[in-house]
Amino acid sequence: MDKRFSLYSTLFFTLVAAAGFARPVGAQPGSMFIEPKLATVVGGVTGGVVGGFAIAGANEDRADDLYDRARDLIEQGKFDRALGDLDRLIDLKSNRTDAALYWKAYSLGKLGRKADALSAIADLQQKFKDSRWVKDAKALELEVRQSTGQPVSPESQNDEELKLMALRGLMNSDAERAMPIIEQMLAGPNSPKVKDRALFVLSQSNSSRAREIIANVAKGGSNPDLQLRAIKYLGIMGGNDNRQILADVYRASSDSAVKRSIIRSFMVSGDRTRLLGLAKGETVPELRGDAVQQLGAMGAHAELAELYTTETSVDVKKRILQAMFVGGNADKLIELAKTEKDPTLRRTAVRNLGLMGSSKTAEAIKSIYQSDATPEIRKEAINALFLQNNAKTLVDLARAEKDPQMKKEIVSKLSIMHSKDATDYLLELLK
Repeated sequence: MDKRFSLYSTLFFTLVAAAGFARPVGAQPGSMFIEPKLATVVGGVTGGVVGGFAIAGANEDRADDLYDRARDLIEQGKFDRALGDLDRLIDLKSNRTDAALYWKAYSLGKLGRKADALSAIADLQQKFKDSRWVKDAKALELEVRQSTGQPVSPESQNDEELKLMALRGLMNSDAERAMPIIEQMLAGPNSPKVKDRALFVLSQSNSSRAREIIANVAKGGSNPDLQLRAIKYLGIMGGNDNRQILADVYRASSDSAVKRSIIRSFMVSGDRTRLLGLAKGETVPELRGDAVQQLGAMGAHAELAELYTTETSVDVKKRILQAMFVGGNADKLIELAKTEKDPTLRRTAVRNLGLMGSSKTAEAIKSIYQSDATPEIRKEAINALFLQNNAKTLVDLARAEKDPQMKKEIVSKLSIMHSKDATDYLLELLK
């Protein structure tokens, strides 16, 4: 029994991987996270692009995941573990490579590997001469050369904590005196942790001066990491003034990471209007797709339906269908799965219905299978029911199916499903 279950599990997760599902970086095998990615299963064969995700976009997502995890590990003082993620990030050759080299040098310095740290700094300065990380790298180089090469002592860590506690206390008792101190901390040679916490303390203030300092950082007045943090905090803080700052930064920036972060912040702050504007007018398809994706996360059903009718790009339309799935708009997906003229988009709609997994979508998928004569659409419907683990409906379709090839498609799915309905039907076939 254990061996059979192991086989079922292996086959299932192989198909799930082929169907374009991936765990987030660091998730353990068997975790219940599902995220549509690049490929799909159509009749058991990998192919196509789900929801219009381009390869470049997937690489950026992978880079973001690795970068965020490495930064979290660095925050926890787990520098040796961070190095593995940073090396993988450097190998990706994404727009995060210069940042990864900086944090690799920083981690190596904390581990006492002075020569390796200086080598990473030299690599950064040679390959990315115009990077905004160069200034921080020069300061780090000076620090490494002056250091003894030993890991940071617990005493210095405690000093940082005391400094942050004093800063929070001063901000509560005398914010005006705290502001220039925070500015100095953000501009000076303090550790990334201190700078990040200083920025966070500012984000808790309602003063116009605090917002002005955060806005300056968001506009690029510091290193790229702090800029992204400032953008995030402006989104969390909300308000018309902060959303206007984000809009101004978006227009002025040519950095895709900055623009992607602002798009996420618009979602966090509930700014449907600006997201819809970007989804309609952004000229970079990947960024336009990101705006669509965030509208889906907000459950912006009406806006997405409007976009679908006016959008001309098939790839962006796929992103809209994906956003409808994320937002749970089963009714619109059912409608498009039945009426869309483009077969590629119809298949995408059917596939996303399968990912939703409700009894309502199962009935719609079954109806599409029974009424559509197109083999590709029917195979997609079979695959959608398989993704729902809906063996009962698949068995019903198999019993009624007259086409031998299509019946084989259904049975091939049932043969790897761990379900009593599937097992009983397979036993019937063997009699």
